Amino acid sequence: MKRTWKAVAASAVALVLTACSAGATGGGAGGGQVDELKIGTFLDLTSWDPAKADIGFDGPYLSAVYDPLIALDDQSRPIPALATQWSYSPDGLTLSMDLRSGVTFDDGQVFDADAAVANLEHLRKGVRSSEAYGSVDGISKVDDDTIAVHLNKRDDTLLYFMGLGRSWMASPAAIASGTLDAGPVGSGPYTFEASQSTAGSQYAFTKKDRHWDSATYPFPSVRLLPITDAAASSNAMLSGQLNVNYANPADRPRAEQNNWNIASGVATWVGLQFVDRTGQRLPALGDVRVRRALNYAFDTAAMLSSIGNKAGELTNQLFTADDPGYDPALDGKYAYDMAKAKSLLAEAGYGGGFSVTMPMTTMFQPWQPAVEQTFRELGIKVTWDNVSPMDYQKNAPTYPMFIAVVALDSNMMATVNRQITVPQWYNPEPGIASQPEMARLAETAHTATGQDQVDAVRELNAQVVDQAFNAVWYQANNTYFSVQGVTVTPITGTMFPPLRFIQRG
Repeated sequence: MKRTWKAVAASAVALVLTACSAGATGGGAGGGQVDELKIGTFLDLTSWDPAKADIGFDGPYLSAVYDPLIALDDQSRPIPALATQWSYSPDGLTLSMDLRSGVTFDDGQVFDADAAVANLEHLRKGVRSSEAYGSVDGISKVDDDTIAVHLNKRDDTLLYFMGLGRSWMASPAAIASGTLDAGPVGSGPYTFEASQSTAGSQYAFTKKDRHWDSATYPFPSVRLLPITDAAASSNAMLSGQLNVNYANPADRPRAEQNNWNIASGVATWVGLQFVDRTGQRLPALGDVRVRRALNYAFDTAAMLSSIGNKAGELTNQLFTADDPGYDPALDGKYAYDMAKAKSLLAEAGYGGGFSVTMPMTTMFQPWQPAVEQTFRELGIKVTWDNVSPMDYQKNAPTYPMFIAVVALDSNMMATVNRQITVPQWYNPEPGIASQPEMARLAETAHTATGQDQVDAVRELNAQVVDQAFNAVWYQANNTYFSVQGVTVTPITGTMFPPLRFIQRG
């Protein structure tokens, strides 16, 4: 059967390529050393306050002006930063951290145990940052350069989240005065040049003469430019206005023509998020056969090729391929089979389909034709409610299901928490309580260690796939272009990596 949505998607890609083909071809690559890092970040800064900032795209902004307690290496393993070393008590309920000395904030305040405690208490109560500290009961000063983090249960995700972007340290005075929204006050490697910056347009930074981690930040100056339009971002690279950008994978031929570096790494899963898995609002979704049918019904390989520009991995799992919880044998479970999908719907009593209302906004329109055509073949009538892009996150989970692009993690237990067990904006009712075996495996995963923990997570993953808790179409890559002399290392868990992962090379 002809799949018209593929033609629509291909036409959209062609338009993007056409829009990016005009202009200079030098791309600012020139010769010589890049001294000013000019990054097209895609999204504007959420907030200078680390408690309100978004991990996704705020990394380049915050990493310029703040130091973290803990950073991550390129394998997402925690490494020292302002915390030089740490250890857990035998019961796993106390995390002791030794702190770096000789660090001052831009307002002259000293970084010490009191400052670290003030920051962690601020982050623990933050509207966004609190997710990382859900198992923390409190933080105490041991001595001037030592703190203790007290937990109410073992937490295998705490160090990962702190390193991912939830331990940026700000001046305690700025925290107390509530002025961080107006501007950063940190101890980071760069000075924010407010006079050269315009909110929403560009942000300028100059490297400090002295910084304890100066070697990690080789560029004398940095300029961050939020550019949401893919064509405009590509043209800015062509003209030399940028030397790094968050790229559209469809522009890859242009990048190759200009000899730009291309870095790509898995970042999100794309598919249908089932919110109402117990069928309270849409009875059909409470039947696992219906959820399985919706997994079989989508030609995910075609979608990855034509909508995703082949930039991703074909999988129906929530764990990335290099995660211990991932099982390659599960990826064949829902191979495209429309006949099987129709048969399952008939078995469940929905042979004639059903009706559903779903939210829609501009950023998800590329997948809308695929959903409409697939649902039409199944007899499912879909009504779309147009939602503002700014309101999608708030409104989408009020529907029984919605098209989702959800960030992945590079930490096994973070994936268990964020995708399966802990309520999130995209998964407000995990439904695991109604699945005794799933609940048992989740509990084992949170208490076991070593291979026993891995085995429990893999079994839990198999249950999630078998019970069709989502319809994962594929995992999509984030792609970054950079001129010769600049390299980008993608980090799963962020949409744009912090500056430590943008280097000369």
